[in-house]
Amino acid sequence: MDDALVVAALLLVAAAATVAVFQRDPARQAIVLSLLGLALAVLFTVLQAPDVGLAQLAVGSAVTPLMILLAVRKVRRKGHRK
Repeated sequence: MDDALVVAALLLVAAAATVAVFQRDPARQAIVLSLLGLALAVLFTVLQAPDVGLAQLAVGSAVTPLMILLAVRKVRRKGHRK
């Protein structure tokens, strides 16, 4: 049972990473990156590292995508002013 759960979590991480790579729009990439962070948090929890999973959940699923979205928003606003 444990091996099947680890394999499922790894497949989820691989799928989310693949989708993130093939996204062309930076805003969509940030959203998919958030899902990838969530998948990694699940993987770390399944691998019995809940402290790493919680850190990944906070940083990888919330803070990093938020910073990327704010940067994309600021760049797009400056591009429209010209």
